[in-house]
Amino acid sequence: MSTDARSLQPAPAWSDEDRARAEHYALLARLYFAAPDAALLEGLSRTAQVLGAGKGAFPEAWAALGEAAAATTAEAVGAEYSALFQGVGRAEVMLNGSWYLTGFLQEEPLAELREDLLELGLGRREGVAETEDHIAALAEVMRHLVVTGPDDEGLVRQQAFFSRHLAPWYGAFVAEVAAAPSASFYVRVGSLLQAFFDIERQAFDMV
Repeated sequence: MSTDARSLQPAPAWSDEDRARAEHYALLARLYFAAPDAALLEGLSRTAQVLGAGKGAFPEAWAALGEAAAATTAEAVGAEYSALFQGVGRAEVMLNGSWYLTGFLQEEPLAELREDLLELGLGRREGVAETEDHIAALAEVMRHLVVTGPDDEGLVRQQAFFSRHLAPWYGAFVAEVAAAPSASFYVRVGSLLQAFFDIERQAFDMV
């Protein structure tokens, strides 16, 4: 990933809710960093049997992702990931926040993000090509903030980071994936991101 945390050990007050939130951020980071392998696809299918029960955007997104994971292969998803997010020349869908905020890569939002990461004691790992505004890196930062800051102060840090660096553009990103010609499995991943981030956004609005 594009960030290097000083510590990712859970704090003593880590709740079941925080654990679930951290796990969802970690899962989204993994799915957008690289295509899932066969073991992860199988795990998604199993998890969806539990989290996909019930009504509402979040369980319905999990149910749809589980069905998609069961119906595809690692090879097919790998080809889709490459066509969507890598491609030849410019990818079908960009994974970087600066693109959605300014229409360009490595613009002012990235500089502001780097300043905030420096304040948090986080930095880019050597040898990582992706910039810090990559959706996978941002999800990984949120996971770190959830795991290491379960108290009121930590929640304020989570809210500030999410509101500044994810909330303004994740909806546009999900919409672009949904409209991409090569998208299939990742439409379902996007729906889960949308549902989960919507829940996070609503909760942060109450902080």
